[in-house]
Amino acid sequence: MKRWTWAMILVLAVAAIATACGSKSEPAKDGAGQAAGGETKAFTIDAKNFEFDLKEIKVKKGDTVQITLKNSQGNHAVKIEGYNKEVQGGKTITFVADKAGEFKYICSIFCGEGHGDMVGKLVVEA
Repeated sequence: MKRWTWAMILVLAVAAIATACGSKSEPAKDGAGQAAGGETKAFTIDAKNFEFDLKEIKVKKGDTVQITLKNSQGNHAVKIEGYNKEVQGGKTITFVADKAGEFKYICSIFCGEGHGDMVGKLVVEA
């Protein structure tokens, strides 16, 4: 009888674990297949001494924003003021644009005399 009890407990435990591991929640989608609350917008900023090739990024409030920073020349990082987000060269950040307005982004690593000219703007439309 003990073997049968332990066998049942083992079978139930395996079934419970398999069920828990198999469940995968996905974000809610609207009729067009987009994640509810907005689209995903991906951007690559190419940084050189002393400029960003992308001076303005426009998204809608609720969109998921993905920014990749490529350093073609020098060592740079991008910091988005008002969102407290920063991406280093060769990396990507992802966040939800949950605040409408215009937010300046700057090079956050001092890179020389033209460092102050390295600015851009994130525009989040309501």
